[in-house]
Amino acid sequence: MIQRGVRVRAGHCLAIFFILLAPGLAAQQVVHFSDSINQHLFSFAELHVLEDPGSLTIEQVTSEPYKDQFKPSTRFYPVNTNRNAAYWLRIKVKHPARTDNNWVIEFFDQTIDHIEFYTPYPDGTYQAFILGDAYRFTDRFVSHKNFVVPLQFTPNTEVTYYARVKSEQHADMLLVLRSQRWLFAYALDEYFFFGIFYGMILVFGFYNLLMFLAVRERYYLYYILYLTSIGLYEMSADGIGFQYLWPNSPGFNYYATGLSLFMAVVSALLFSSLVLNLRNTSRFFHRLFLGVLIGRTVLMVVSLTVWPDLFKLRFIEIIPFLVIFYTSIYYYFVRKYMPARFLVAAYAFVAFGAVYKVCQYLGIGWQPLGALSHYTLGISFIVEMLLLSFAISDKIRLLRLEKARAQEEKIEQLHENQRLKDNLNRTLEEQVRIKTAELLQKQAFIEEQNAQLELANHRLEAQAREIAAINEYLAMDNQRLQHDISEVKEARALSRDMTFEEFCSIHPEPDGWTKFIADLKWQSGYACRKCGNESYSAGRTPFSRRCTRCGYDESAIANTLLQGTHLPIEKALYLVFLVYNSQGSISSHKLSELLDIRQSTCWSYSSRIKSMLKERQKAGLVEANGWSDIIITQPAPVS
Repeated sequence: MIQRGVRVRAGHCLAIFFILLAPGLAAQQVVHFSDSINQHLFSFAELHVLEDPGSLTIEQVTSEPYKDQFKPSTRFYPVNTNRNAAYWLRIKVKHPARTDNNWVIEFFDQTIDHIEFYTPYPDGTYQAFILGDAYRFTDRFVSHKNFVVPLQFTPNTEVTYYARVKSEQHADMLLVLRSQRWLFAYALDEYFFFGIFYGMILVFGFYNLLMFLAVRERYYLYYILYLTSIGLYEMSADGIGFQYLWPNSPGFNYYATGLSLFMAVVSALLFSSLVLNLRNTSRFFHRLFLGVLIGRTVLMVVSLTVWPDLFKLRFIEIIPFLVIFYTSIYYYFVRKYMPARFLVAAYAFVAFGAVYKVCQYLGIGWQPLGALSHYTLGISFIVEMLLLSFAISDKIRLLRLEKARAQEEKIEQLHENQRLKDNLNRTLEEQVRIKTAELLQKQAFIEEQNAQLELANHRLEAQAREIAAINEYLAMDNQRLQHDISEVKEARALSRDMTFEEFCSIHPEPDGWTKFIADLKWQSGYACRKCGNESYSAGRTPFSRRCTRCGYDESAIANTLLQGTHLPIEKALYLVFLVYNSQGSISSHKLSELLDIRQSTCWSYSSRIKSMLKERQKAGLVEANGWSDIIITQPAPVS
């Protein structure tokens, strides 16, 4: 019973001990520093974090309700998992009694958009230092690529510092306490390394520019673009670009990394496609590269114009890189294409650096190169630059070998062509001799035939002259015959027993009788009845004539017996013919029967004709040409 009581009291004491110890275990660790250490990196329980979804002030987060809401970091260093929130950091530093150094707080991630660092005054208020890549570089307290805040030394005092971090991109809240002396020494070494790195890029770029100007190969141009893109990416990631290239344009910091990575991907695709000669060796891989290039370009345009959140995706660049890496491996190990071995090695080193960056992004504490692990990607790029230069050199070497091989084959082909040419010449010479003998024999035969042909030609010429004389005689005979036919037709026209069909057959063509009247009317020449002008042009109606001076248009039937009549011209002329031949004795009834015209019309028209005949008889005019002389009532003026 006594022993049981002792055990109970011991258990109570142990419970009380752990209860008292618990606040100490949960309390934030205080960082001590002295001149014996150069720097201290805050991690885990040394960093307490408070996620601020709203807009808390320093007065609020330092008040009692919020002091217990700070939680120790569960990672080596916190990251902004929620990009829409701000993060408050709290660190506690115990100042020594004495120090010979000035001390600073440095933020390693120079891509953070906004930092507010608060140092306390003795009266409980806080001094705010505003930093971030959203502000001009010239406004910084210390001209360094990272964010540096000087600390006010307070001897033998525990000081609590607060920092508010807000960034739209991934931000590593990695803080380090450093002596100013160590900061400058480290910065000099770091900037020296940067000088070597960017100097190598400049040297490689300038060398390849000279090579491009010399040989005009596009490999060098794409390689220069790739080097420039990688240099801009590293400068934007390290803060060197903001410090030296665009210090007064903080807004460009948001786009610098993404644009430079995009340029690097585009130039790497073009460069690798050209080195591997995809256009001529593989339609599939060439289309794959082209599709990736177009897709990445479209995604970049969309992220800059329509969907800005896409611009924050950095891991999307892994897809084009994997396509290039896989294609290089396939060409080297499957197709045995030797220049691809340098591409495989180069992109393997880049893959090594990219894996480290991914691990760093995911918070995996893998440091393959120790303290130099932070520069793993830069070192990978240096090795890659060398290997890609070797790839270009190897490609040029293979091209020269192929050119030399092609030159040798060309020379051998020229020799073979010369041998074939000599054999062909000998064969042709023999054939020429044979053909010459045959031609001489045929020439003699042809000369004999030519003599016979010449004799035959003389005979044919004599016959041609006889035929020409006969043709001339026939032409004269034909002309006389045509004249006789015309006279016969005219004679028949003057006969009394010609039918209407026979009369119409004299001029069967359309407007033939109109032309007959026009030729009869103006047989002595044309003269305008208005102004006497002798020049004319074609009028509106068939065979009419228009004066070129006054424009008077005179038709063919004007001033004739046909003027004013509505009868067809053939019937009207036939009626004149019948009345003339009968000397006016034919009746209007007979005319109506022959012409199928009303009797009254026939009587009226025949009366005009009879009146014309009587007037001509009284005037003593003789119709030398028969019935056609009475058609013209008013002869045209003589020109």
